[in-house]
Amino acid sequence: KDTCVGFMLAGIGEVDENRQANFMVVDKRTTPVQIEACFKKFLARPDIGIILINQEHAEAIRPTVDAHLLAVPTVIEIPSKQQPYDVSKDSILKRARVSIMWQELMS
Repeated sequence: KDTCVGFMLAGIGEVDENRQANFMVVDKRTTPVQIEACFKKFLARPDIGIILINQEHAEAIRPTVDAHLLAVPTVIEIPSKQQPYDVSKDSILKRARVSIMWQELMS
């Protein structure tokens, strides 16, 4: 919730004329199924180029986050106040490590 408020204050959040928001507020009652459905909806929207997701919520839908391999929309996992950022869980950094290892093996 705090993350959404911060981005809304920065002018990033939007609700279009069809009442479609480009953000989701997750609270204690939000289920992983709801998070995953919204994540997939954002992946399919052509007007979204970057998806910011708190790492703790990304963990709740980790297989879906890790399955997204396209460059756009880029999925960026950010820390939350409740849980410190764990670099070993970040899907982009995992792929970067694999790429670097392949480059080292090939040279």
